[in-house]
Amino acid sequence: MSPVLRGLALLLVLLVTACGEEGQGSNVDPDLVDAVEAPELGACREMTPDDVALPTNATETVDCDEPHNAETYAVGQLPASLDDAGYDDGEVGAFAYDRCSDKFMSFLGADESVVMRTVVSWAWFRPSEEAWDNGARWYRCDIVGGGDQSESYIDLPKTAKGLLLRQPDKWMVCADGETVADSPKIPCSEEHNWRAVTTIKVGEAGDEYPGDRVVEVKTRDFCSDSVGAWLGYPVDFDYGYTWFHEAEWEAGNRRSVCWAKTDK
Repeated sequence: MSPVLRGLALLLVLLVTACGEEGQGSNVDPDLVDAVEAPELGACREMTPDDVALPTNATETVDCDEPHNAETYAVGQLPASLDDAGYDDGEVGAFAYDRCSDKFMSFLGADESVVMRTVVSWAWFRPSEEAWDNGARWYRCDIVGGGDQSESYIDLPKTAKGLLLRQPDKWMVCADGETVADSPKIPCSEEHNWRAVTTIKVGEAGDEYPGDRVVEVKTRDFCSDSVGAWLGYPVDFDYGYTWFHEAEWEAGNRRSVCWAKTDK
């Protein structure tokens, strides 16, 4: 084959590879791109917030003894009732949310209130659209060393199983700044002046979204009482709260977070 033809053939291979890998994360493993087979349980990865924002992921795995900030803690198949669901069907997301959130709590060794106050969070991934068209119906739940506002993730231990049963302050979320909303979220083992101390359940699973104002007022009033109690009922105290909107409600979240202003 002439050098020109070899060059064209190589370019074609690169273009096909790039098209397949596009939108499946950084440092992709070609063997995982458009994979129909379910992912490996317990696999570790080094991921970015941009990777986590994607619906599917083919980032290469690393040995869990090596630095990593993500670990696959649950893998499963969608129920047969979703075999004919569309790729972006809301029922697929709702099913994955329920499975991943329940398994996240048991994996970390904590209840719903505690896991909402950690610096770690979870993300779920589905097959690529090509794999979906080829019959793949798996879901993958990963714990990651950060949250929605993180610009980068912190490293996890060899396994994050039972994480909140050891060194709790290292993994609980605090903030350092004038207000909760505008402050970077950091581990409570670092210097801080806000701590997430309690949560409030603002609705049940089957409830319709009551509207932003109702959720905010209910959160504000509860957090005032809850944080006051947590601080020992001082005469004066500052508190904050984080409440979520309709998109998070539709995804399954029914809790808001209460924050106490602290001096350490």
